[in-house]
Amino acid sequence: MAKKNIYFFGGGKAEGKGDMKDLLGGKGAGLAEMTNIGLPVPAGFTITTEVCDYFYKSSKKYPQGFSTELEKNLKRLEKLVGKKLGDSDDPLLVSVRSGAARSMPGMMETILNLGLNDKSVEGLAKKTSNKRFALDAYRRFITMYGSTAMGVPRHRFDYEFDDIKERKTRHRLNIPRSRMVLDTDVNESELQELIPRFKKVYKENTGKEFPQDPLEQLQGAIGAVIGSWMAEKAVTYRRVEKITGLLGTAVNIVQMVFGNMGEDSGTGVCFTRDPNTGENIFYGDLLMNAQGEDVVAGIRTPIHLSDLGKILPEAYKQLLKVRSRLEKHYKDMQDIEFTVEEGKLYILQCRTGKRSPMAAFSIAVDLVKEKLITKKDAILRITDKDIEGLFYPVIDPKIPIEVLQQNLFATGIAAVPGAATGAIVFTAKDAEHWTANGKTVILVRKETSPEDVGGMHAAKGILTATGGKTSHAAVVARGWGKCCVVGCEDLFIDYNAKTVVVGKTTLKEGDAITINGSSGEVFKIEMNLIKPELPKAYYTLMGWADEHRKLKVRTNVDTPYDAENAIRLGAEGIGLCRTEHMFFDTEERRIAIQRMIISEDEETRRKSLFELLPFQRKDFVGIFRAMDKKAVTIRLIDPPLHEFVPHTEAAQKQLAQKLSLPFHQVKRRIERLHEANPMLGHRGSRLLITYPEILEMQVRAIIEAACECQKKSIKVSPEIMLPLIIDAKELKILADKARAIAAEVMKEQNAQVKYLIGTMIEVPRAALLADQIAEVADFFSFGTNDLTQMTLGMSRDDAGRFLPDYVDEKKTGILASDPFQSLDQDGVGFLMRIALLKGRSKKKDLKVGICGEHGGDPSSVEFCHMNNFDYVSCSPFRVPIARLAAAQAEIKKPRPKGNHQIKIKLI
Repeated sequence: MAKKNIYFFGGGKAEGKGDMKDLLGGKGAGLAEMTNIGLPVPAGFTITTEVCDYFYKSSKKYPQGFSTELEKNLKRLEKLVGKKLGDSDDPLLVSVRSGAARSMPGMMETILNLGLNDKSVEGLAKKTSNKRFALDAYRRFITMYGSTAMGVPRHRFDYEFDDIKERKTRHRLNIPRSRMVLDTDVNESELQELIPRFKKVYKENTGKEFPQDPLEQLQGAIGAVIGSWMAEKAVTYRRVEKITGLLGTAVNIVQMVFGNMGEDSGTGVCFTRDPNTGENIFYGDLLMNAQGEDVVAGIRTPIHLSDLGKILPEAYKQLLKVRSRLEKHYKDMQDIEFTVEEGKLYILQCRTGKRSPMAAFSIAVDLVKEKLITKKDAILRITDKDIEGLFYPVIDPKIPIEVLQQNLFATGIAAVPGAATGAIVFTAKDAEHWTANGKTVILVRKETSPEDVGGMHAAKGILTATGGKTSHAAVVARGWGKCCVVGCEDLFIDYNAKTVVVGKTTLKEGDAITINGSSGEVFKIEMNLIKPELPKAYYTLMGWADEHRKLKVRTNVDTPYDAENAIRLGAEGIGLCRTEHMFFDTEERRIAIQRMIISEDEETRRKSLFELLPFQRKDFVGIFRAMDKKAVTIRLIDPPLHEFVPHTEAAQKQLAQKLSLPFHQVKRRIERLHEANPMLGHRGSRLLITYPEILEMQVRAIIEAACECQKKSIKVSPEIMLPLIIDAKELKILADKARAIAAEVMKEQNAQVKYLIGTMIEVPRAALLADQIAEVADFFSFGTNDLTQMTLGMSRDDAGRFLPDYVDEKKTGILASDPFQSLDQDGVGFLMRIALLKGRSKKKDLKVGICGEHGGDPSSVEFCHMNNFDYVSCSPFRVPIARLAAAQAEIKKPRPKGNHQIKIKLI
């Protein structure tokens, strides 16, 4: 039996159903479902998404028998409505519209009024006794078919129409220059003159006459809609929205109904609830005597939906019933397109309505209260973007779009959502200095390094010319919820002149800019920002999420302030405290760590470390106090030492002066620190093997802080984590040393503190030898940033240049998504599962977590849930996202109680 390519609907019955979105697309499934439940839907048929899929896989050919099936369904439609496509007496007109399984508003094409030609336009005029209406429909069809199906520049049609309006209509109606001439002002004779001009534009651009055969029109329109699936804007939208795995677009051919037949006709778009606030009110706009494209295009100012009740009370009453019925049927807020033709209501489309983050929470909670959905349903309806949108300042939406366009300076990669405005500074020290003097600044750098952390923290936002979404700037900024735009390659930054140039525009230090971390845009003026307040529904729904999840959620923080903020956001502990960031907090600390690094003997190093000890201890006391009772995982020093020292001659001379050392000694020592590949070099536990005195100082600071807190009745739970371990023997050497220091401190303090010593699994060798390492470690924490780099052999800072080609489905589609944003479950995930299996084969209850950037990515959190991790750890502002994702994972697939066994096939 041949595969069915087309599904019919009309006369109160439909061959499809509402749950067939993958096959019929959202629009087609909605039309079928509304037909089946008895709503007034125009008749038509839907060409399946499988036809689109076949088209692209078969050198742009249609399936065998498709043309016959198309003609069969067209005849069925003609018989049902009693009209023929292209008939000269009473023509059937249809719309041809796209519709994928996932909503992609405005990304694909639509053609209205198909079936009109030089003869049928006369028939439509006679049948409706309204020649102006018929001519208006024809000019619309020529425009849409020409621009959509044949690629005629839309502005060529607009030019001709505007010429008629200005030369004829304005003069005839004596319309003042201060008012725009509307489409509805153009009369019959003016439209009669316009049609030949439109057909001339069509021929000049295509070399062909405008088609008069309605079947040729239909085939051209179907091809245009299917072609729009791979249009650049559609492909880009799918990439940005992470829409993958769809077959293509369906094509909906539907009988036209007309909202432009007079003052008793109209068209509109409405939402069953307010999409901005979530309030349970009927929300929408309509235009009388108009077609649907007029509402979307903004050609005329619409009137409020409620005004329909005064103009056409019966139609409005019927629309209210449709609103109630659709929301109860779909159990969600609906976006409805409708047309009223000579007083009769038709529903053209319904779909789950797009909504603001605030509305998403309010609607979900209200629907639970109204007993339309369960708490689990409500949790599953919220997305990570809904949560993100609640927390970040945004550019005031009241600012006119013209102001935004006129002041756009550059565009980069949107790394951390939100917006920030302030004065440009080019160095971290200036950022700190200016901020200390009460100024708001944006730190503009070619790239950032750990040396810049103080200035990054002081700045309101960060803008870099290089890097991607997981570059240093992005990772650190995300941890603070700080707006960040990276990879803005058009920026030419001159540190000496203190200027940044794009094209012919130069901005200097102190000039105000605004950056939009949600879009990647940079504006050359200061703009007003607003910060949305969290709705009560947010707290209600997140409480439900916490009741359902099994996976714990910790946070990655380095300061007491950030720890307190993370607690407010729902963190249940710290999964990663990066001790090296503390070294840059003040000038005194920076000098101490730099003196230690420049030192060429152990005695001087120990003296410098002794100066750092009280600072580290104080930081740990603050963090333990903030996280009272909660676990705190502290990673010992990780970056290579060269990241802590200056690399320009001027800065090195300044450092030599501060350290009272000869410049040549400082320069020579820094040059010796240089590494060809520092990521794989002398860093992490390798530093602690070479310089055990660093480990001694850091462990002493941790345990002394824990003892001090315990004496003040603050419960502590420190977990000491050793980074970049490659072997069990390596870990044992360092763990034994750490335990000896801890015992010594507790003896000195006359106190006992329970603590753990574990390791990051971030080197593939460690994952493969996890059973041996687990015999020494109390816990594992997967450092997925480095594990991803080493497994894929890709630098996260440089991959931005070629990684888009690997992710772009139009080019290669080698990777489903950016592996530095969402865990590569096939490769890196497989290594992690091996490590889990091996580790827990030696220690059944081995505590396992993840502390890379992936800890806040929903699909990565689901992976951790499925593989029986104990916790995930992420940036503070992603803690709510991880809480939600953990709950959603448990709802989708509940985790068996007490089951730590992972099924994995090892070859």
